[in-house]
Amino acid sequence: MSINVGELFVSIQKMANGLMERLPYIFVGLLVFLAFWFAGKGARAFARRMARKHEKRRNLGRVLGRVIQSALVLLGVLVALVIIIPSFQPAQLFQLLGIGSVAIGFAFKDILQNFLAGLLLLLQEPFRVNDQIVYKDFEGTVEDIQIRATTIKTYDSRRIVIPNAELYTNAVTVNTAYDKRRVECDFGIGYGDDIDEAKELIMGVLEGADGVLQEPSPDVIVTGLAESSVTLRARWWVEPPRRAHVNDTRDRIISDVKQTLISNGIDLPMPTHQVLFHDQTEETDGDRSRQREGWPAGRKVIPKPRRISDAHAALRSEERSKRQMQREENEIAEKPQPRRNVSPPPF
Repeated sequence: MSINVGELFVSIQKMANGLMERLPYIFVGLLVFLAFWFAGKGARAFARRMARKHEKRRNLGRVLGRVIQSALVLLGVLVALVIIIPSFQPAQLFQLLGIGSVAIGFAFKDILQNFLAGLLLLLQEPFRVNDQIVYKDFEGTVEDIQIRATTIKTYDSRRIVIPNAELYTNAVTVNTAYDKRRVECDFGIGYGDDIDEAKELIMGVLEGADGVLQEPSPDVIVTGLAESSVTLRARWWVEPPRRAHVNDTRDRIISDVKQTLISNGIDLPMPTHQVLFHDQTEETDGDRSRQREGWPAGRKVIPKPRRISDAHAALRSEERSKRQMQREENEIAEKPQPRRNVSPPPF
């Protein structure tokens, strides 16, 4: 197969001449595309600037800016192609996209799902940038809400990227959704301590602590009887409701409550176990109406308890008596018995 060098050279020459003829159009097309691109950036910046004036519409400004920028860039691409390629018709592109929309939908299902979820999150605003949220095992501050995913910064400075579809279809806790937040902390006092006195001491700490709001007012309630203590729950409100402020007030209140209770003779018991012997209430053994496992039975007659040392002494005395009786029995058994003189029977 022979190649006609002359015809090849003529073809290349025609292509070069055609490119040279289209260079002005290509240059104009690029200028038009850049104009639309800068217009999109300007529209996005304008939308964000207008949204900053309305705190509750900040996310709406973000989504409108991105949508306007994308639309202008797409329009710029179409206009540039029409200028550069006269035979190009935008209707052909839309027809091609319509034919392949089903295949594209299956191929990019997750991406489109996250895209739509991102638009809904930006429009409905269940949380905003700088909010502190909790999603499953992740907790932190929202850094950015993008079209595909939301990024949060954890309290130990790590970035978590969460797809928008998960945030939209699952439960999310927004800790900074409101201006105030209630904080709780449990304290255990001894069963022999005065509950009202302990409440007053804890309330005194809450009313004088920095960062604790007095409206709504703090309170202290009894929440249960634990194995070794009576549980008191202190509840107070803080503002702003951010994690750092909550931890700061909790640290001060726990330290002050501990020192106040101890200095006023209120016990902070550790978990203990009580071992009760069966003969501790032997005086009323079998009478369940009086026997309370060592505790006084209300206003009834209190059973007299027996000390463990007395029980051990009685046990040792009984063992000594048994051993003494055993020795006496052994001595009697080992002692030779005297013979008896038996006279012969008379004839």
